[in-house]
Amino acid sequence: MNLPVPFTDLIVAGEGGHPVLPPEVHHLPHLLEMEAEDVLAAFKQSQQADFTRIIDELNQPGNPLRKMLEGLVPLGMTPPDPKTLKALFLDLHEHVMEHPVWRHPFFLRVFEGRITAPEVVQIARHYCNQIKHTRQCVALSLGRFNGLLERKHGQASERVSELTQIVLAQLIADEYGVGTHAVDGYPGMAQLFGSTTHIVMYRQLFEGLGIAFKDQDAPLLNGVADNVLTQRLVAGDAAVSPLESLASVGLGMEWGVPEFFTLLLGGLIRFAWKNNLPLNQHHLFVLTAHVKYDVLHAIAVVLATSFHCQTPDDVLTVKNATNMLMAARYGMMSDLYRHVFKDDCAPLGEIGLAERYQISDGRIVSALRRARQSSDAGSLQDPVGYARHPLPFVLTA
Repeated sequence: MNLPVPFTDLIVAGEGGHPVLPPEVHHLPHLLEMEAEDVLAAFKQSQQADFTRIIDELNQPGNPLRKMLEGLVPLGMTPPDPKTLKALFLDLHEHVMEHPVWRHPFFLRVFEGRITAPEVVQIARHYCNQIKHTRQCVALSLGRFNGLLERKHGQASERVSELTQIVLAQLIADEYGVGTHAVDGYPGMAQLFGSTTHIVMYRQLFEGLGIAFKDQDAPLLNGVADNVLTQRLVAGDAAVSPLESLASVGLGMEWGVPEFFTLLLGGLIRFAWKNNLPLNQHHLFVLTAHVKYDVLHAIAVVLATSFHCQTPDDVLTVKNATNMLMAARYGMMSDLYRHVFKDDCAPLGEIGLAERYQISDGRIVSALRRARQSSDAGSLQDPVGYARHPLPFVLTA
């Protein structure tokens, strides 16, 4: 691929005329000349390096995070051992990032740029439903951590719960574009309601694609509805433990986001370049922002998870929770693939899914069936067929 003329601020000409992404667009400058598998490998390596660096800093006597955690020792909490924490991260990170959802045919096809203008419009409209519905799940999970939880950390339990809430609250603040303010610097009403939420960012993509506001919002596809409901159920249903809830909105939602948003970003840049569509950094900010900032979020949530993940059974519980999320996302991407490209791809149960990714119990199956029945038909594109839509989960035999 050579860059014969200047395009937009998304690409600059590198050595030999090859396209290079500026650092404000992506930290992988040669993204457009990489294979999808190389992109995923690069992210996996960089995330592991980032986390290892931060955990290694806990060994330093003057580290403020270490000092804060040590302050809880007199109250009965055992601070996370950096070596144990690192092993936990590597185990959970490998489990999540090797799931086949991140190599779904949808992501691979889009990244390669094998998309048309009408398909891009459909992708943008229907994926928006994922963005605007599931961010509320973090708030559902935050509400699960309160003073009535089992006090596993003795007198420190209330503080551990609060630290967990702080991490989740920061995720919510990021989603809704709000931050912390001094009392005398609190925003006025107009600024408060005018926050740059992720939906505001997403509508900048609609702007770049020329999609009028009245055409931006679409009813939910069956697979998208299942994913939205699954995320809400694992985050907030009483049959699901707080640890599972935390794992779902933390590891299940955060870790894969930079990777697949990078694949979407690369595909949209290729598409715009090929079709001489002047998309720019403003239009694609919802993608570039997720790539930049979600790495820090991912590290924060695994640290919060470690406070509550104390036994081998707890680790299995976390993995099972992430399996529910990833199965539902796989089902969503398959339904989106079918709707956009008018073609089928193999469901999760027919690709030889490893046993470690199968769901170990049927709670989510019965919960999703109940949730389907209470869904508003007006919000669905196919309300009649939704009840018969195949469930996305593969249960352990």
